[in-house]
Amino acid sequence: MSKVYNVAVVGATGAVGQTTLRLLAERNFPVAGLRLFASQRSVGKKVTFKGEEIAMEAVGPEAFKGVEIAFFSAGSEQSREYAPQAVRAGAVVVDKSSAFRMEPDVPLVVPEINAAALAGHKGIVACPNCTSIVTVMPLKPLHDAGKLRRVIATSYQAVSGAGVNGIADLEQEMRAWARGEPITPSYFDHQIAFNVIPHIDKFGEDGYTGEETKLINEVRKILEAPSLPISPTTVRVPVFTAHSIAVNAETESKVTVEQARKAFEAFPGLTVWDDPAQNRYPMPVEVEGKDECYVGRIREDFSTANALNFWVVGDQLRKGAALNGIQIAEELIKRNLM
Repeated sequence: MSKVYNVAVVGATGAVGQTTLRLLAERNFPVAGLRLFASQRSVGKKVTFKGEEIAMEAVGPEAFKGVEIAFFSAGSEQSREYAPQAVRAGAVVVDKSSAFRMEPDVPLVVPEINAAALAGHKGIVACPNCTSIVTVMPLKPLHDAGKLRRVIATSYQAVSGAGVNGIADLEQEMRAWARGEPITPSYFDHQIAFNVIPHIDKFGEDGYTGEETKLINEVRKILEAPSLPISPTTVRVPVFTAHSIAVNAETESKVTVEQARKAFEAFPGLTVWDDPAQNRYPMPVEVEGKDECYVGRIREDFSTANALNFWVVGDQLRKGAALNGIQIAEELIKRNLM
C-alpha cells in the first residue's frame, strides 16, 4: 500500500469508532489525513492519533470534501442521511450500520468469505452485523465442505454490542451490587448484571427480534444461499466484550468432526481451540482483543445425520465491526476498487 488516503470516521466517539481508530493505527493503514465526526455534544473534543491531536467535527453539507474512504459507525439513521453525501463527494463508504445491508446493489462483505463481491460496489459497502460475522466465519468452510442444509444458532452477546451505553449499564449495576445498593437499569430493558436477557432488538410480529432476523438474512446473503433454513435465538449476557454463538449445522453430505476441524484450521481468520480434556475451548475473556474468531466444542450431533455442534467466539468490536470494516477498505485498495 504505497498510496495514502484521506480517511473519515463517522461516529468516532462510540465503541466501534474508538476501536476503528485503534486498528487504523495498529495496522498502519495508509492514512494521509484523518477527519473525525461525532454528535454535536462531542464537537471540539480531541483524540490523539499517531501522536497528532484531532478535533471532532459535526457532519455538514461540505463535511466529506476531499475524503476518499469513510468509515460509518454512527447508526442507521445517520448512515442513510450522510453516506450518500459522502459518495457524492467522491468517497467510498464502509458502513457498519444495518442501513444498506439488504440493498441488492450494496455488497455485504466479510473479506475472508466474499471479497469478490466488492467488484460490484457503487460507492457503499456494507459491513454485516457483529453476530452474523462471528457466526458465518466457521459456517463458510462447512458450507464448502458439505453444503449447508440447516443452521441453528444461539448467541450469547456481550453488552459492548450495544455500544458505550451497554458497557456503562453493566458497570453501574455491578458497582451498585458491590455497594449493596438497588440495581436500576438505565439502558437495557432489564437488569443485565448477573442476568441474561433473551432478546436483542425489538420483537417482530412473528416473535423473532430484529437481531435474529438480521442473522437469517445476512448469513444467507453472504453465503449466497437465499433459501438456507436458519433458526436463531439471540441473548444478551453480562459480558463486556466478545460474542459467543452455539451453532448446530446440518450439511447435505457428511462432514466428520476431524474434517470440520481441519477445515476450520485452514480457513483464514479462524483458530481452533478444541481440547476438552484440558478444558481448552474459546471463552470471551480469552478472545477479547484478538482479531480472529475461535472455534471449539466441535462434536457430532447424534440426534440427526450429517450435523455438527460447535462453539464460536469473536471480539465483536474488532472482527465483528471495526476490523471487518478496515479489512474491507484494505481489499478495496488491493483490488484497485477505490
